Amino acid sequence: MILIRHGQSEFNVHYGRTRQDPGIPDPILTEEGRRQAAAVAELLRREGIRRLIASPYTRALQTAEIIVAAFDLPVTIEVAVRERAAFVCDIGTHRSELCRRWPGWAFDHIEEQWWPAGEEPEAEVLRRAGGFRQAMAAAQDWREVAVVSHWGFIRALTGQELRNGETIRHDPTMTR
Repeated sequence: MILIRHGQSEFNVHYGRTRQDPGIPDPILTEEGRRQAAAVAELLRREGIRRLIASPYTRALQTAEIIVAAFDLPVTIEVAVRERAAFVCDIGTHRSELCRRWPGWAFDHIEEQWWPAGEEPEAEVLRRAGGFRQAMAAAQDWREVAVVSHWGFIRALTGQELRNGETIRHDPTMTR
């Protein structure tokens, strides 16, 4: 499968400059983030991807939206691939609002408030990543799947730290 870190968000710009949480809940993509997502779409077009999994955070959904606009892919929203809750940007958007913004995508399988109420321990992120890895290893089509996720989740799954808009291939049948 191909793991994708979402495009640059408003949070990433401010945090990268100041190293302080700017207090932006569930931030949107910047124009640079949109360009990064479009570049990922072009890469995926050549990779034989047939299915896209996305975190329910707005920055991941906007990245996924740009990818699927480039070529028709079904999208599955998966809470397990969300970011580790550690900053204000990790306060999500309620399911009902996500349904309104993306009416063509299914959110009915997630809770109204699907993100944790407080900071998430690193051990929990590692547990989530391990569970997702096992589920994908059991999926027959994992080689044809791309996943729009986040820095902390991708690091927990692979040990790699990706920049915004970067991708990495990952074999879920192999542990890191």
